[in-house]
Amino acid sequence: MLEPSRDCPLCPRLVALRTELRAAHPDWWNAPVPMLGEPDAPIAIVGLAPGKHGANRTGRAFTGDASGDLLFATLARFGLAEAGEPRGVVILNAVRCLPPENKPEPAEIHACRPFLAAELKAPIVIALGQVAHQSAVKAMGGKLPKHRFAHGAEHRMHRGQLLLDSYHCSRYNQNTGRLTPEMLEAVVARAVALRDA
Repeated sequence: MLEPSRDCPLCPRLVALRTELRAAHPDWWNAPVPMLGEPDAPIAIVGLAPGKHGANRTGRAFTGDASGDLLFATLARFGLAEAGEPRGVVILNAVRCLPPENKPEPAEIHACRPFLAAELKAPIVIALGQVAHQSAVKAMGGKLPKHRFAHGAEHRMHRGQLLLDSYHCSRYNQNTGRLTPEMLEAVVARAVALRDA
């Protein structure tokens, strides 16, 4: 298991924001957010990055904000979460630290990729959003032109892993209707069906 240190120095812009938030909110996590769940789970979920008032505050991926509320409610419907704890699933982020305006730069995504690649072992992977999709494809040794992001798309990776795409469960996507609970449920249901096949 490869995790960045609490004071990971790899991305100067993210370090600056982390330092600023540690001063403003000393009781928050304000550090790289580790994976959540079971490292050897058959299903992995890859998100974008910690949310400011969610995982950056709590230190737990997809915990404390609207995106986490929808994700965990959906996982619970399929027996993949109980009382806010993942069951048979591991949750990771393409970028482990909070980026300004929730928009990591390409160099930051690249700097974090070794952490994702080291932990992305599940045979079934759900990518939440295009950035997570692209980073997961590269972490699994794939090529982006062969694996284009689209909600509901499925990609067989060359090492045998199966990547499923979903729009991210962000508050913005929920509020605009780009992602409905039913759309996310369909992707998770497909992952469970593949796991049980």
